[in-house]
Formats: sequence, C-alpha cells, structure tokens
Amino acid sequence: MGRDTLWVLLAGGLFGAGLTVSTMIEPEVVIAFLRLQDLGLLLVLGGAVTITFFAYRLVPRLLAQPIAGERFASHAATLSRNTVLGAALFGVGWAIAGVCPGPAFAGIGAGNWTMLLPLAGMFAGAWIHGRFLAKP
Repeated sequence: MGRDTLWVLLAGGLFGAGLTVSTMIEPEVVIAFLRLQDLGLLLVLGGAVTITFFAYRLVPRLLAQPIAGERFASHAATLSRNTVLGAALFGVGWAIAGVCPGPAFAGIGAGNWTMLLPLAGMFAGAWIHGRFLAKP
C-alpha cells in the first residue's frame, strides 16, 4: 500500500467520522434541517466552511509544499448554466433522499444498509449523464 493510498484512507476516515458524529448519516436529521425544523447542522456547516476557508488561505502560506502532494494547485471556478442546473438537481435529490454521497458512504460504513438505495440512484444518474449527456 502506497503513501498516497494511506493519505486517502486517513482523509476519508476522518471525513466519515465527522459525518457520523455530526449525525449527517441520518436522513431524518438532514431532512429536518432542510425543512428548517432542526438547525443543528448549521453549526456543522459553519464549522466546515470556517475550517476550509482558513485551510485554503493559510496552509499554502505556512507550508512550502503540501504534506501529501508535490505542490499546491488551484483551478479557476466557472459558473455556467450547467453548473447551476447540476447544483439544483443535486439539491433536489438531497432534499428528497436526505442524503448526499459522503454521508451515504459513511452510513454504509456505520451499518445503515438503507443507504444503498440512494447510492444506487446516484450511480445511475452519473452513468446516465456520462453515457448520454457528457460532451465527448
């Protein structure tokens, strides 16, 4: 097992643990949040945004090279019709199922096998997009 694989496993495990502890692997909690009945996940969202903001702003200034990579990279973000439509479709699916990909995988890891159904839908949607909608 290579060094890169270990970093991926460590990051994925940490992410999954965070999703589990924050109860984002429970669709009922997510749906209650989206219906504005329980705003507890707002603290999770705020914490994640704050940590990510500072990490992206400060870490490249403090380190000459990333811990698990060759160089810091950036890419230009673009806002297009497809981005907006994709985000809206993702949001509708998230609201209906109460789950998005990260929490679905973490839920399976926690033994919540009902997450297989939303994951199957996500994979089917990705396959349909790649097969029929993606530009060559």
